[in-house]
Formats: sequence, structure tokens, C-alpha cells
Amino acid sequence: MKQSKSHDALPFPVVLALRKLGGDIATARKLRTMTQAMMAERAMISRNTLARVEKGDAGVALGTFASVLFVLGMANRLGDLLVNDAVGQDRLEQIIPKRVRPKRVRPKRGIGAAHATAGCLDQSGRH
Repeated sequence: MKQSKSHDALPFPVVLALRKLGGDIATARKLRTMTQAMMAERAMISRNTLARVEKGDAGVALGTFASVLFVLGMANRLGDLLVNDAVGQDRLEQIIPKRVRPKRVRPKRGIGAAHATAGCLDQSGRH
């Protein structure tokens, strides 16, 4: 399978974190005395995909990791990943907007501004 260029650009700490997560998933599966075939069937994925999850392959969808964690009884922990977000805690008292939009660039006012907004190409008003 061809690997995407974005996987090559992953920061090394992210690669290590994914490998650790995959290893932890494999350990949790084994502690529950489940085979890869059993786990894959319960997560409704192939055994090959489960093997990729357990290796921490960045190409595996987050939803697949979530399904495997669900089978292990740990899916609720996904929602707690950012609970102890230090940056977020510092800004907790600020108002958080529902959407973040870039600032709108307003057209300049003055001579020729009317022509620019009307779509004219030159100052005489010709198209």
C-alpha cells in the first residue's frame, strides 16, 4: 500500500505517540484474552486493519481507533483528551466564539474605488 506524503511529514513526537497508543491497544487486547480475530470482528474491521492500529499506523482512520477503543470499553476516554489542556485552561475565562472567521478586507475608499467595486478595468469606466 502506498503511503501518503502527509504521513512522511508527521512530527516525530506524533509518530511516537501513535506507536505507543497502538502498543497500548495491543496490550489491553491481550490482557482481555482476545485474539486479533476476535477484536477485529467486534470492531467490524479486518484483521490487517487491526494489525495496523496496533502498530500505530497514522493512515488508519480515527474512527477505526475509536471503534477499537469502544470494544475495549475505553471509547468514553476519547472525549477527555483535551480536559487538561493548559492553553485552554488559561483562556477559559475568555468568550469562545461559535465560529472563527478571518477578518474581512474592506475595499479602499477614494478616487477609483467606485470603479473597482463596479468591476471596471480602468478609470474611464470602460470594461
